[in-house]
This record gives sequence, C-alpha cells and structure tokens, in this order.
Amino acid sequence: MLEHTYEHVDHISLHMYFANRDKDTPNYLALNHKLERYIETVAATIKQVKSKKRSRHDVYISFDEWNVWYHSNKQDREILDGGNGWPHAPGLLEDIYNFEDVLQVGLVLNSFIRHSDVVKIACIAQLVNVIAPIMTEKGGPAWKQTIYYPYYFASVYGRGTALNLLVNSPGYESNHEDNTPFVDLSSVHNEDDGTLSFFLVNRHGTESIEVDIGLQGFAGGDVIDHQVMTHSRLDAVNTAKNQSEVAPRKGEGAKVADGSLRLTLPPYSYQMVRVKL
Repeated sequence: MLEHTYEHVDHISLHMYFANRDKDTPNYLALNHKLERYIETVAATIKQVKSKKRSRHDVYISFDEWNVWYHSNKQDREILDGGNGWPHAPGLLEDIYNFEDVLQVGLVLNSFIRHSDVVKIACIAQLVNVIAPIMTEKGGPAWKQTIYYPYYFASVYGRGTALNLLVNSPGYESNHEDNTPFVDLSSVHNEDDGTLSFFLVNRHGTESIEVDIGLQGFAGGDVIDHQVMTHSRLDAVNTAKNQSEVAPRKGEGAKVADGSLRLTLPPYSYQMVRVKL
C-alpha cells in the first residue's frame, strides 16, 4: 500500500497556522523555525523512502493551507456558544490582522522561498474576509489588511530562482530555536528581467541593524525599488475608515556599492528591495 501511494503521488499536502496567544512577540516571530523543521523533516522522510524504494519518482511538499489564525477565536466562541443570541449567518473566522502579523507573514514567506526546492505550492488559506488579507463590509468598502503587503511583494517579485544565502546575524534564544537570528532574509533571482529581489525582516524590537549583502556572481546593479513597513505599535490595524494605517512606504538609503547591497533595517520592520543587474 505504501509503495502504491508513493509511486502515484506528486505532492504531500501539509498545513500550518501561526498564533501569538501568549502575547510573546519574540517567540511568535521565531515560529517560522518550527515551520522549517517541519518542512525539513518531511523532506528527509520523502528522500529516505525514495532511496529505500530505489525510485526515480520525485515527491514534493504542498501547503494547502497556511496563515496567521487566532485573533477571531474568542469572538467566534462567543457566537457559537449563543451567548448573545443566534445571529443569522454570523461572520466567523474574520481575523483582524495587525502590524506584528506583517512580520510573521513575511517570515513564513521567507521560509517557503528558502525551501522552494521541495515546497512547490503554498496556498494562503483564504483571500477575502475569512482569515484573509482582504476585508469587506456588506454594502460597504473593501480594504487591504496589514498582511496583504508582504504576500503581495512575494507573489509579484518572488518569481525566479531562490538563492541559497549564508546569513550571519546576531540572535536571541526563543522557545523554537537556540539562536533565532534578528535578521531573516530570502532572495530570488529573476533571470528574465535581470533583477534580484530581497525580502528582509528585523526581529529586534529596539535596535536598527546595518545589513551588508554580498552580490558575488552578479555584476553591477542599482536599487530600483525599496519598500519599508514599520509602525510604532505592533497592534496597529487597517480599518474601513483608516485603510492605510499600516502600509509600505518608499525606503531610503539602500544602495549597491563595491559589490554589496547595503541598507538599514529599523526595529521590527519588513523590507523589500529590488536590484536591477
């Protein structure tokens, strides 16, 4: 039965959701290490079975569901318990995402990019209202939730060949990793349009970090786009009345010089930088 299943499947489907119920930001922002161990364990098992079966058939990993999901749990429980009566077709699972979730979604996407040799599909759970990057009101407006932006940047500019980066960064101890680096980074080379795209997160809550990325193997280059997301409050959200409370702004200071890309990451920040080669 195992042999039959293995020889006729192309992807193993997984899912994972992320939550900060303990209000512990450092541990929350280290959760993508748990995701990476999950991916690496499954990938190693696939490789072992392939070797044991002496098969030439490749099996990859797909995440049919992933996202941050926990903000709406208390509200949903109250609705389902009927404590406030029984509303008709109530809204459920409508998480309202904050700036902290921007960092988490950026980290998760970085993990998927770094493991794109084995993770070929990674579908965010839903797109509108239900644990989603877009919100609407009946008869009213639609607006982008905070997590829309890192998802958008990775979707549009994370196309091409993921680069295997060696990152040297100071770090901190978390529940999920002995040394969680403050700087989390992924990069994609798009040969068709001659660009490098970098996606960066600073997990440090109080200190800016100077980043120097060597561009060995890529001649020349100029920064053609630099987007930064920061906020003074981790709990800041976008609403129908204030749709751009948490949104990217044009970055300053990123430059290519002496074969390196140099930029500064403010505390608790997400950045996307594109270099034209």
